[in-house]
Amino acid sequence: MTTFAHPSAPIQQEALELLEWPRLAEQLASFASTAPGRRACQALPLPDSLVASQELLAETTELLGLDGVLEGGLSFQGVADIAPLVTLCAKGGTAAGEDLLALAGTLAAARRLRRQIDDAELRPVCSALVAELRTLPELEQRLHFCLEEGGRVADRASPPLEGLRRQLLGVRSERRERLQELLRRWGSLLQDSVISERNGRPVLAVKAGAAGQVPGLVHDSSASGQTVFIEPQAVIALGNRIRDLEGRERELERQVLMTLSTQVGEEAEALTGLQQVLLRLDAGVARARYGQWLGAVRPELAAEPEAPFELRDLRHPLLLWQHKRQGGHPVVPVSLVVAPELRVVAITGPNTGGKTVTLKSVGLAALMARAGLFLPCSGTPRLPWCAQVLADIGDEQSLQQNLSTFSGHIRRIARILDALPAGAGVGGSASDATLVLLDEVGAGTDPLEGSALATALLKHLADRARLTIATTHFGELKALKYNDPRFENASVAFDVDTLSPTYRLQWGIPGRSNALAIARRLGLGASVLELAAAQLEPLGEGEVNQVIAGLEDQRQRQQEAAEEAAALLARTELLHEELLLRWQQQTQQSAELQEQRRQQLERSIRQGQNEVKRIIRRLRQGHDASRASRAELGETARQAGQRLKSLEQQHRPAPERREHRGWMPAVGDRVRVLSLGKAGEVLALADDGRELTVRCGVMRLTLELAGIEGLHGEKPSPPEVRVQVKGQRGLGGRGPDVRTEGNTVDVRGLRVHEAEAAVEERLRGANGPVWVIHGIGTGKLKRGLRQWLTSVPYVERVSDAEQGDGGPGCSVIYVK
Repeated sequence: MTTFAHPSAPIQQEALELLEWPRLAEQLASFASTAPGRRACQALPLPDSLVASQELLAETTELLGLDGVLEGGLSFQGVADIAPLVTLCAKGGTAAGEDLLALAGTLAAARRLRRQIDDAELRPVCSALVAELRTLPELEQRLHFCLEEGGRVADRASPPLEGLRRQLLGVRSERRERLQELLRRWGSLLQDSVISERNGRPVLAVKAGAAGQVPGLVHDSSASGQTVFIEPQAVIALGNRIRDLEGRERELERQVLMTLSTQVGEEAEALTGLQQVLLRLDAGVARARYGQWLGAVRPELAAEPEAPFELRDLRHPLLLWQHKRQGGHPVVPVSLVVAPELRVVAITGPNTGGKTVTLKSVGLAALMARAGLFLPCSGTPRLPWCAQVLADIGDEQSLQQNLSTFSGHIRRIARILDALPAGAGVGGSASDATLVLLDEVGAGTDPLEGSALATALLKHLADRARLTIATTHFGELKALKYNDPRFENASVAFDVDTLSPTYRLQWGIPGRSNALAIARRLGLGASVLELAAAQLEPLGEGEVNQVIAGLEDQRQRQQEAAEEAAALLARTELLHEELLLRWQQQTQQSAELQEQRRQQLERSIRQGQNEVKRIIRRLRQGHDASRASRAELGETARQAGQRLKSLEQQHRPAPERREHRGWMPAVGDRVRVLSLGKAGEVLALADDGRELTVRCGVMRLTLELAGIEGLHGEKPSPPEVRVQVKGQRGLGGRGPDVRTEGNTVDVRGLRVHEAEAAVEERLRGANGPVWVIHGIGTGKLKRGLRQWLTSVPYVERVSDAEQGDGGPGCSVIYVK
């Protein structure tokens, strides 16, 4: 079972608060289906190991696929919070009927979910989770047997209870009949003909002046004093008896509930495990639906702390939620690619330019991946498993920065340094990666001292943490990259024409000051601007800004060229696919046309053969024609039949021989899934090579080899299956070389064309030699048959039979 690490250190809890992790957890909780699931999502604990995080990601992936294929998705209807009930019953308490009935519904829902999830091949992680799930069908049946809708104890739950309720029903009926009789007898004394109830007892509304004429017990009177509510003396004894029976009924009901509660308490361990599994499934489905709603993808977590960060088109999840729910401007994505050797990234740029959003986006991405959530990125995000995400993020964009603000930052940074793993040595390697996020490092004090302090702090963090991302306005930090290969610069772009930030992160380029450009656009006097530029010349700031501006222009041109190349490539791929589709359509149309012509020719040949057969049958049945005319017609029919057979052989299509070029996908190759029309990655191949497992987006599919093709249209060639035949003959092999009644045909007395028809019919079903008895006579029949057999394509040879089988009067035909 996955274990979770609750951030006990105050600095880690502070980082979660600064990154607005509780707010993200609230958003996730809105996708949960049960109250315990919502509470678990609101807490959103972080796993304490890479294995646990990978298990959560696998659960999210599997549940996302299952939730998408089921109509209406995975349903948790009927699942209740049974933890308080189980605790009460385990301590010997008696539960209410409604709670016990809710437990029965939870057991039924758990059984349904297990049946939907259990598939070890498609969902190995979730199947293992529900494999040991005990749904206690006997307990569920017992609860349904003893309890009715609403939690009322059923009559069948206890024979004494059933008898008592029948007795109670009879007494109540007797009292009702007596009251109806009294209503009719005292009608003139009553204010109303309705039987009322006071203090659980039946009463009659008697006029105040006639109260003395109605014997009984007064329970109440009206506000005006005109009506007195009296329980008649005739039904008081029955009412007392009903009270006694109701008390005994409650006692019997309590005994049934106590027995059921005891049975529940005996299964407390199994029920607690069931609640935990259902809670985990609900949280997993919530993660899957939340990721799908964000348009997120599964990240890949690396065990090595030095593994690179690859986050392309990362969007801040909270801003993305706000945009989807409330509208407004779309979220501008940021891309972050940190090589293994980099340790510190310094981000510079204007205020409100998106530096802090970048910090929070990266921090939330590391936490989300650790918690089993998908990331709102493009492609496949990759990053190391971060055991700690430490942050010092505050609102430093105010003119009221003072000593107290600076002191607060320093205290927090000191706690960050204390929380860093002690095993980290030079280069920042440790057993687990640590991500440090610093906003406006060194701000709030003298710029010179603040710059020196920030420089020293970042150099120290480069030795202790896997990655530190810091935002700053200090120009001195931009030069660290050129003295230490572990440092890198980045900046948020600023549009001087519109005097507004673009919120786009520029990698490898430090931010430049835009103060003079902004002042010029706002109409500040030229003399003042010239004097300010002159003040910067000794410091070289003007040249640095010009170099940075040149780099930005160059980056912009390269980006535009790359976008044009990508667009051209996309158009080329579309053109290639269109041409390939047209060629396939033309090839298919040509093949269909040839097939139609061949079928038409075959129909004509079959019609001719049928006509020849009809002529032969008419000759056999005719008695009025002369022998010469029948012989002539028979010979004509025989020759026509041979010509038709020859024509059929000439136009019979040659067996299609597909050219297999031997292409077979390998693990890691990109292929196209024909049923989806999308590309995927081959994860595994079956032992026989005829099935493979493909990951397409977030789905994991097992397909036959014929269900995929290469990205360039290559068709896979299945491996050859070598079959070794050990027996000489099997089903469908050659028949025995022994004459039997089944492989012998007697044509004596028939004419040549009649004998040919009989022999041909026998040859079509033969799987071995055929003996033809034609006799010796004049030899005409034998010569005619031998001549005809030389033209039959499936006859290998013809010879005389053995002397014991007929000798020259019998021919043996060997088929191919």
